[in-house]
Amino acid sequence: MFKHSQLESVKAWLAHPAHAAMPLHARIQRAIRQMILDGALGSGKPLPASRALAASLGVSRDTIESAYTQLHAEGFIERRVGSGSFVAEMTEFTLGLRRSRRDALMRNQAPNLSKRGAAMFNGGGVRSMLTPRPFTHGIPETRTFPIQLWERLERQVLKDYGTKALLHGDPQGAEPLRRTIADYVNLERGARATADRVLVLTSSQQAMMLCANMLLDPGDRIFIEDPAYHGARKAFDAAGLECVPVQVDRQGIVVELIMDDPRGAKAVSLTPSHQFPTGAKLALDRRLALIEWAARRQAWLMEDDYDSEFHYSGKPTACVQGLDPHDRTIYIGTFTKSLFPSLRIGYVVLPPQLVKPMTVARTLLDGHTAQIPQLTLARFMDGGHFGAHIRTMRGIYAERLEALTSLVEQHLSAFVEARVPMGGLQMPCVLTCDLSERAVIEAGRRVGIELFGLSALHASDNAKAGFLMGFAAYTPEELEVAVKKLADVLRSTVQHKAG
Repeated sequence: MFKHSQLESVKAWLAHPAHAAMPLHARIQRAIRQMILDGALGSGKPLPASRALAASLGVSRDTIESAYTQLHAEGFIERRVGSGSFVAEMTEFTLGLRRSRRDALMRNQAPNLSKRGAAMFNGGGVRSMLTPRPFTHGIPETRTFPIQLWERLERQVLKDYGTKALLHGDPQGAEPLRRTIADYVNLERGARATADRVLVLTSSQQAMMLCANMLLDPGDRIFIEDPAYHGARKAFDAAGLECVPVQVDRQGIVVELIMDDPRGAKAVSLTPSHQFPTGAKLALDRRLALIEWAARRQAWLMEDDYDSEFHYSGKPTACVQGLDPHDRTIYIGTFTKSLFPSLRIGYVVLPPQLVKPMTVARTLLDGHTAQIPQLTLARFMDGGHFGAHIRTMRGIYAERLEALTSLVEQHLSAFVEARVPMGGLQMPCVLTCDLSERAVIEAGRRVGIELFGLSALHASDNAKAGFLMGFAAYTPEELEVAVKKLADVLRSTVQHKAG
């Protein structure tokens, strides 16, 4: 017999006023033919016996026989003596072709999106490579992760919590993890956090989307660093905000341009501990000036502390949130760079008055973060394994940064000038040759190398051309192979251009 939904489709054809002029058998024949054309009835699928279908539809058996006879004559079904009626095998290619043509037409039509939907779509989203290749930025090394330890802790969670771990979780986040995160950021980042102020999310990107939509209205102004993390800008653009770029120098965002704002911006988005992508640290006097500005204007500071765990020279700077006595700073962190990308756990430390509104809003997005990974991460951190892993990876990444710096100097000095960062997972390089940024990126892709252009991170037109080179996920040997490959393709590109 037909599935219930298929039987209902045939009944709808029978009842539709537009088909009232057709004889009953023609309406049934057209309905079944359309299901075959749409792929709802695949090749070789059996049709209901005529007696059974007649009973289901409340028509005579002769009516069903007439419909089946016409379908057979048109080549849509086969009738086998003693076996019944089946969708014809010969129709598969033709139907697939029809469907593919129809689907192609639909794909080429302009989607009828809302203004916000169009902004999200036209912004291109934030894409991540499923299989990273040199020099994809922002990707940690996962091959050395203590996966057996993680599995053991996960088994402990399942043993201790049982089927409770399979239920819905607290939308604010599992309390053991919130408590552990608060302890961690207080100790390591100088924050002022408590478990009840932590909201566990899936990523820092989700945090920025929440902030943009919950704290600001379309048309509101927000100051952003120039250059800035592209995911932040896209989140704010999608929310309909007016992004006002502010220059970054060696001491971070130039706050004088914010202090003199006559139009009443509602927020500042910044990466003060390790500016993305320049690596600059925001000077203390500028941090304090921003804190007082936010308090005076009742504005918000959105502090993205995206990879503060990895610093290779000097001491890490305390976060802005810990310096803010007015509770106008929202601190955003993530474990996808410190541990592994598929973990999908980020968090925000919120001012007390924002905890309930943000938690309620989060339930409209995805309900809650998966329970089992949260509880496993809490034990990973409480057992001292997180700190040990960070210390190990910091040494590995420092070695890889040193290797990349040396390789760039040795093989790419004719093309770029490296801007060696004090921390992070990527190194910016500024082009010093006659090749355009686009030409360099396309040349790299031809030989399996991924470079992210610096110009995409700038709002101004006078940005220096260059690219980011991620180094954390690649061994010194892999970096050497990739740098030499890039040098070769750039040399050939220059020669081709000259010729």
